[in-house]
Amino acid sequence: MKLHEYQAKQLFARYGIPVPKGEVASKPSEARTIAEKLNKPVAIKAQVLVGGRGKAGGIKVANSPDEAEQVAGQILGMRIKGLPVEKVLVEEALDIAAEYYLGIIVDRSKERNLVMVSAMGGVDIEEVAETHPEAIAKAYIDPFIGLLDFQIRQLHKQAKLEPTTLRSFTAIAKALYRLYIECDANLAEINPLVLTKDGNLIAADAKLLIDDNGLYRQPEIASWREEVEEDPFEAEARKKGLAYVRLKGEVGIIGNGAGLTMTTLDIVQRAGAAPANFLDIGGGARADIVREGLRLILSDPQVKGVLINIFGGITRCDEVAKGILQALEGMELKVPIVVRLTGTREEEGRKLLEGTPLIPAATMQEAAEKIVQLIRS
Repeated sequence: MKLHEYQAKQLFARYGIPVPKGEVASKPSEARTIAEKLNKPVAIKAQVLVGGRGKAGGIKVANSPDEAEQVAGQILGMRIKGLPVEKVLVEEALDIAAEYYLGIIVDRSKERNLVMVSAMGGVDIEEVAETHPEAIAKAYIDPFIGLLDFQIRQLHKQAKLEPTTLRSFTAIAKALYRLYIECDANLAEINPLVLTKDGNLIAADAKLLIDDNGLYRQPEIASWREEVEEDPFEAEARKKGLAYVRLKGEVGIIGNGAGLTMTTLDIVQRAGAAPANFLDIGGGARADIVREGLRLILSDPQVKGVLINIFGGITRCDEVAKGILQALEGMELKVPIVVRLTGTREEEGRKLLEGTPLIPAATMQEAAEKIVQLIRS
């Protein structure tokens, strides 16, 4: 789950990370009121869950309340990468001396959390890594010990940050790591971490990604989710409890188990088509889960065909077959569906599907080849 900048900064402030004074506005007049209250130049920042806001014109500075109202009126209602701007963050503009980067992320290859620091803040860290990899200082965090003071001192020195900032940088880094762990984040980023001309460090921007699997422990954060910012199919899938990710291809995919489903995506790709989604119905899936998943996929206009690949262990093939038939009740089938059922009660499942427009396949490879041929013809 992505958080808006203003939401992430609420958490930053709660953990003692310095952030600019500011408030959220949904109307130009509200932006004016906030600017009057701050009584200094302000930054007006579009609140959308995508990057590149500045380049798209979604971040501007206003020097007076009148200008703040005018600028907010320009930004509110604009679309950035397809998402409408419904809120702006109005906060005090900072007197910047330098811009740093501080971030914590999961490194799955090392099975550790990784903290990164750079004196080249204000730029995407991926761009810095590509053009100036030597400018990024890194340290892996032992999950049983946490982020230690000596690691922070080493990072600060290696990144060549201003020496006088060591004490405040240490406090911010430790607070960010505590937030990262306690809020079940898998990314926490301050970019830029601004050094002001009077020598203070302030989080000028904030980015947080919360692990969806940890949201049951984070009821307040979970309540902040805004479905308007999500893909509508993914939002619907989440309501139904489906493990679904929408992709950009043409073949709808249903499998049971993440490994089998991912392999099915790969096989379809090798057969010459692109998958339209990842949908894992899980082990022991009931007919109603299959029904809801198939109906969701068939409602996607980009889907030209569906491949259902089931290996029956805990999952019973006849339950899957029942779910498919329930999904198709009263529906005019406009795309081909290839079904591969093998394992527990596969014979019973196949018999249930006999006499229907569904196309059987004996193997995963055969199923992929068939669906690709059908959508191409």
